[in-house]
Amino acid sequence: MGPENLSRRELLVRSGAAAAALTVAGAGVAEAEPDAGPGGVVLREGTNMAAALSPDGRWIAVDLVTGIWVLPAGGGRARRLTDDLQDATLPSWSPDGRRIAFQSYRDGNFHLYVVDAAGGPPRRLTSGRFDHREPAFSPDGTKLAFSSDRDGSYGIHLLDVASGAISTVVSTADEEASPRWSADGTKLVFTVNDTAIDVVTPATGARTRLVTATGTDKLYGPAFGPGDQPSYLRLRGAEADLMLGDRQLTQGEDVFGFPANWTGSAVLYTADGHLRRRELSGAVKDIPFEAGVSTAPRDYRRRIRDLDSAAPKPVRGLAGPVVSKDGKRIAFRALNAIYVVAAAGGRPQRLIGDGYFNSDPDFHPDGTKLLYTSDRLGTADLWVRDLGTGQDTVLTQQAGAQVAPRWSPDGGRVAYADQDGATWVYDVAAATAQQVTPPLFMPGRPTWSPDGSVLALAAVKPYSRRYREGTSQILTVDLKTHELRYAEPMPFRSLATRGDDGPLWSPDGRYLAFTVESVAWIAPVDGGGRLIGAPRQVTHDVTDSLAWRGNDTLVYLSKGQLKAQKITGGEPRTIRLDFTWARPRPPRRTVIHVGAAWDGVARTLRRDVDIVVDGGRIADVRPHQHAPGTVDARDLTAMPGLVDLHNHWHLRGRQWGDRQGRLWLSYGITTTRSPGDPVYQMLETREALESGNRVGPRYFGTGEAIDGSRIYYNFMRPTLSPEQLDLELSRAVELEYDMIKTYVRLPVAYQQAVVRAAHRAGIPLSSHYLYPAANIGMDAMEHTGATNRLGYSHTVSRIGRSYQDAIALFVRSGMSITPTLFTSRALYADDKSLVTDERTEVLFPPWEYQQLKTTADTAGNPENAYLRQVLAGNVDMVLRIHRAGGFVVTGTDSPLDNVAVSTHQNLRAMVAFGFTPYEALTTATRNPARWLGLEDRIGVLKRGAYADLSLVSGNPLQDIKAAANVRSVLVGGVLRTVGELLAPYRNQPSPRAATEVAPAARSAEKQHWWHVPEWSEHVCCAG
Repeated sequence: MGPENLSRRELLVRSGAAAAALTVAGAGVAEAEPDAGPGGVVLREGTNMAAALSPDGRWIAVDLVTGIWVLPAGGGRARRLTDDLQDATLPSWSPDGRRIAFQSYRDGNFHLYVVDAAGGPPRRLTSGRFDHREPAFSPDGTKLAFSSDRDGSYGIHLLDVASGAISTVVSTADEEASPRWSADGTKLVFTVNDTAIDVVTPATGARTRLVTATGTDKLYGPAFGPGDQPSYLRLRGAEADLMLGDRQLTQGEDVFGFPANWTGSAVLYTADGHLRRRELSGAVKDIPFEAGVSTAPRDYRRRIRDLDSAAPKPVRGLAGPVVSKDGKRIAFRALNAIYVVAAAGGRPQRLIGDGYFNSDPDFHPDGTKLLYTSDRLGTADLWVRDLGTGQDTVLTQQAGAQVAPRWSPDGGRVAYADQDGATWVYDVAAATAQQVTPPLFMPGRPTWSPDGSVLALAAVKPYSRRYREGTSQILTVDLKTHELRYAEPMPFRSLATRGDDGPLWSPDGRYLAFTVESVAWIAPVDGGGRLIGAPRQVTHDVTDSLAWRGNDTLVYLSKGQLKAQKITGGEPRTIRLDFTWARPRPPRRTVIHVGAAWDGVARTLRRDVDIVVDGGRIADVRPHQHAPGTVDARDLTAMPGLVDLHNHWHLRGRQWGDRQGRLWLSYGITTTRSPGDPVYQMLETREALESGNRVGPRYFGTGEAIDGSRIYYNFMRPTLSPEQLDLELSRAVELEYDMIKTYVRLPVAYQQAVVRAAHRAGIPLSSHYLYPAANIGMDAMEHTGATNRLGYSHTVSRIGRSYQDAIALFVRSGMSITPTLFTSRALYADDKSLVTDERTEVLFPPWEYQQLKTTADTAGNPENAYLRQVLAGNVDMVLRIHRAGGFVVTGTDSPLDNVAVSTHQNLRAMVAFGFTPYEALTTATRNPARWLGLEDRIGVLKRGAYADLSLVSGNPLQDIKAAANVRSVLVGGVLRTVGELLAPYRNQPSPRAATEVAPAARSAEKQHWWHVPEWSEHVCCAG
């Protein structure tokens, strides 16, 4: 029976929660051996677990692997009260010891629940679209204090347990959280922005500051200690200490950031994976516990996408389609070129395809010209193609990137975005550009009002500073009044993505069209873009990439096909294209003579060998034979091409352009995998690479990650219903995703449904969670512990350490972990060779290179010293998993980390803190090959494998840095030297600021705290 079919009782049994009734108030706990069952794990440590001591001091409630458990205060076997679907954390006892309150994500938002300590079904106390967190019973049991973002930021509120009425205690623009009561119930202590601790008297509203953080310190888990002094966690760099007022109680411990439990001069808290009791006198004792949990088998049949067939395939990677004003033509990007086709369908005409990255076409209103972005002069500029003469003219040349352009209705101006997410307007006649919005986090492509006075685009608006997620809304920019205005397309709903899913003004100005929950809607608007009526659903099938054809028809993409739908109803019409791609014929037989070779399996090099390549595969690896035509690489070492299993090609794909694929190859990375990208950008790149129309490594990927009620990145799919989930999964299956990613706000029940459907289709999955993911069949977890709806991770602590629960679950479940070692930048303090390498200097866009250089130059600064300690903890985690037989694969999350160079920086960090070079390299060769279902086809040099290899200087098994000393690289037998890869950009002049820049408009001033460039904050983690 699969986990998706388990009843609540069966889930409880599998997760160790059923068994005997648990009576805590006035009775003992029936003890039995922890029963982990088949595939089970007995947990004896917990990473970032919270603990609450019962009022009578006899019991401890803990939250292990997102479940509420109870054990005797002296230690012993724990019993679970909540199941996997409850997703429960942060227990708080009622004063009579009969109930435990907790926060739960069961319903897709955080809500407060209460469960009888003796067992039984939990009862929900709050509801709605806002999050309610961190409950704390009042000493008289009548109220629960909690934090919530119900007022636009986190504040402190009270819930009357009997009536359900909610009242506000503290609510300001600051982020107030984690409340705890004084013993007499007259005061509440809480954190403010994680940098201060205040106390408030609810009866009067009187508020006092108790603690102010110093420097970059963070403060968590406040509580009242002896004498009503505040106790709390002080996080200072890589030190996490329990404090009592100004007194530091711990040193060298990894104290978790939850309220401590004080009984006189003794305190119960959690640290180093343990429940720990400490006396103020200094005596310390750990409280042992055992908790049995299970893991689910992964026994589905894996589907592997065809990588060999030379037969023609339909082109489905149609990116950014637009329709001419007269409705007769459609332009789009495909196969690394821009195409135009009749609106009725037929054979597309390749219009612009010079090998550079040409994207985002838009027809001039008079139909004579096509606007697009190209990096043929080095970086992304705006160009215009005269459709009559075929002449291309550069329109803008600024120091940064100019992408996602759109003509104004009169053709006199162009709106576009830069590399920081700011929107600009270019005046064609005056040849001047003006910034009209502040930098925004991954905004959408702009659209013009018919009179050209207002721009509308998709932009994220978070619910609070404390957690970055929010909704993708319609942002309008009045170019006359300079007003910026956000509006949700529907209450508590997001635009489907902030890419090509709208908003999009109808030519007559009556409607804005947009996609919500993967179907198209139109909403009536006034001239300023204000919604003046209820949105109306137009499509019912999977809908992406909207374009208007006249005032009455929407053109869109559905599972790789262009369709047209009248807004008045009726059946959609498929616009059939005579459009296919095919793989090129593999190169002729080649023999490469190398001085040494590592085959990806042996622990030593094989000397003086020939690698025979034929038909794109390795035909033989043999002792050297003198033969005519042999490629002479006698001074080099052959090794399998590296695999980076976590990156996002199109997070900043338009800005990187053609450089990105070349950079990957120049550093010997011959395969990449994206766990999240805009789906049609992903498909277009995949088909362009496999058809030989683009230079780069093999590319495996997925579309937008399936997320829940709130999102952050532009390529997440907010999913709010089972019906929508069906649409998301049908798109994934039809477009042959190589994997499916679920993101941080998707509830467990929905994750379970995705696992079932994906495995039925033979598709593997990954997420940011270890448990209950391991118990519902998830295949992988990304990062050691990154973005999490809790705000912290249950796999790695705030200072980078991981404990027995996480290690054992990874090993026993067989789930892979992709470390994405962002803190490996600390090693730039010792070695900047990757930064100063010509490949990096030439192939990084200038603004990206400057950011990398700044990062490297400041790596050795005193304020960054803690990064090395966190890095050591992260590597220790994955080393323990690896040596216990777990599944570690290399990935970087670039471009949030640095494209290609971070792959090597990660490998170097692994070796610096315990891996042998051989062990590190297996995580970037054989292990990811196994994850992709390509064992013995990539990641190895052996007969029958794909000829994906790099030729490097040195011995990478002795010196991990040699893996980056790439001189030539092969993918599918196609040989390219580093010089060839750099050539298109090696002699390019620096981007010229030829376009005159006018003073920025008032609307470009930073108006909200979330108006930031995508690279400046929240660097971890996309997916």
